[in-house]
Amino acid sequence: MAKESITKEIIENYNYFDEDNRLKSACGILEKEHTCRLILRYIKTTPLNIYDIGAGTGHYSSWLAELGHRIYFSDIVPKHVETFKSRFGTNSNVISIKIEDARNLSYENDVADLVILNGPLYHLIEKKDRLQVLKEAKRILKDNGRLLAFSISRFAGLNYALSSGEVFNDAYFEMVREEVTSGIRTNSTLKNKTFISAYFHLLEEIEAEITESGLIVENSFGVGQAWSPPDLETVILDNEKKQRLLQAAEMMERYPMQSPKILTVGNKS
Repeated sequence: MAKESITKEIIENYNYFDEDNRLKSACGILEKEHTCRLILRYIKTTPLNIYDIGAGTGHYSSWLAELGHRIYFSDIVPKHVETFKSRFGTNSNVISIKIEDARNLSYENDVADLVILNGPLYHLIEKKDRLQVLKEAKRILKDNGRLLAFSISRFAGLNYALSSGEVFNDAYFEMVREEVTSGIRTNSTLKNKTFISAYFHLLEEIEAEITESGLIVENSFGVGQAWSPPDLETVILDNEKKQRLLQAAEMMERYPMQSPKILTVGNKS
């Protein structure tokens, strides 16, 4: 698929799928808090130059700016960029807000202490496109910089289908059958309330892609394997129970393929 067609599909995806509200749901609240805990493990000093690439509407960028870091925000979806700009454009720690394609960034070489990719790798079906994203991340990283690369694990859709009952939805089950085999999620008919298309990784696959891009893989973690208790919307209102779920998620970090998402940490040096 041509670069222009991929860009158009990603933009259309977010006209259909509400990313801004995703992290405000019960699952999203827990995913964000667990993700923040993981990110903090790789932030030892303040301020850092943090490039949040494919940043959505900026849930992590705004949080990191509040912590005192210099934030370079970008996303390929214009409405995401406008949303972030309207909310946080006057924050002195937000250095730049841009529409960017993660495969061809406008930033200079060797400028980032930390690059966050929480979106681009699972929106690109072709390996060559994902490798280009990773090579661009490597290019803008300083010699001692780190990449935090998020991918969706191969069995995320199947596990969700089993826990939610969507396994009995024929359209959803056929979509899951394909992605478990090929890694490719296809929802072009829009029969399912999910991405129009996406790529779901195996652990060895995402680590191999990061290595092929020229970065050194430090570690991989599972993100979010704790969001399936019944009545989750009610459970997270009880802080003690919410913390228990986050503890469970941390217990499962060593088993990335059991989790919906994977965080793989890459190092430039």
